[in-house]
Amino acid sequence: MIVRQAFRFAVIGVINTGTYYELYLVLRLILPYLVAHGMAFFLSMMGSFFLNVWYTYRTRPTWRKFFLFPLTNLTNFVVTTVGVFILVDLLNVDERIAPLGAAASAIPFTFLMSRAILLSSEPQSLTHKEEALYS
Repeated sequence: MIVRQAFRFAVIGVINTGTYYELYLVLRLILPYLVAHGMAFFLSMMGSFFLNVWYTYRTRPTWRKFFLFPLTNLTNFVVTTVGVFILVDLLNVDERIAPLGAAASAIPFTFLMSRAILLSSEPQSLTHKEEALYS
C-alpha cells in the first residue's frame, strides 16, 4: 500500500509541477511575475491537496487537512534549502546541479509529511461507492 501511495504521490508531483508552470506562464501575461508566481503556486498547491486526498491516499478532504497541507511545502522548502547548502558548501557540488539532488532528497520527507497530514485522525477511508467514483 505505501509503495502504491508513493508512486501516486510522485505522479501528482509531476502533474502539480506542470500545472504550476502552465498557470505561471498564463498569469504572467496579465500580472507581474511575482504575483503570477504566488497565484500559480497557491492554485497548484490547492490542486495538489485534492489530488493527493482523492488519488494518492483515497481519504476524505477536511478543513483541518486543507489548512495543514501547506506544511508539506514548508517541509520541502526546508529540506531542499538544507540540502543545497550541504551539497554546495560542504560537498562542493556545482551550484547548478545541487538543487536537483536536494529536491530529490526532499521527496521522502514531503511524502511522509503529506501522508501524516492527509491520513490523520479524521475518518480514514472512503466508502466503497466513493472509492469506485475516484478510481
